Amino acid sequence: MSDPIILASGSSIRATLLRNAGVDFTVDVARVDEDAIKQALQAEDAPPRDIADTLAEMKAKRVASKHPDALVIGCDQVLAFQQQTLSKPVSPDDALAQLKMMRGKVHQLLSAAVIYGEGKPQWRHVGVVRLHMRDASDAYLEAYVDRNWDSIRHAVGGYKLEEEGARLFHRVEGDYFNVLGLPLLELLSYLTLRGTLDG
Repeated sequence: MSDPIILASGSSIRATLLRNAGVDFTVDVARVDEDAIKQALQAEDAPPRDIADTLAEMKAKRVASKHPDALVIGCDQVLAFQQQTLSKPVSPDDALAQLKMMRGKVHQLLSAAVIYGEGKPQWRHVGVVRLHMRDASDAYLEAYVDRNWDSIRHAVGGYKLEEEGARLFHRVEGDYFNVLGLPLLELLSYLTLRGTLDG
């Protein structure tokens, strides 16, 4: 019998990606103080890759402590822009400010996943995507945030590429699954090589 898989994330899109790929799993959302961890790492000048990886591991470890016989997938996504690490916007004004700051420029999304099992990390990966944002007008950005706030309030950078946010960009370099917050292909490859998934 293969190891049970638990997704330590409340993200509906991550769950949908795994489900669509034919992975049998359950969800147990990790309760960690992401802001406190992120602030501590930023105070130490940790690079965005390390922040994403650490948060993913902390989530996986927290849930794995309750399910020692399972493989637990922890995930996190960080937006890196000009030496800054941006978070989910706290208000429509914050989302608008983030979008105005990034327009016409390039930023990176780093999507980390860590699989915890047998009391320790078994696998980890950080996928990186470079996004080139077009120089959208103030009027468009204001209307975009107004129309989409209920959705983008849960997204780093204040946009969702799978929705109207696609209109904010003219080029994306990298794996689309990483934009959605999960290095899916690498994760599936590991689970297949391990024998957890048929292959």
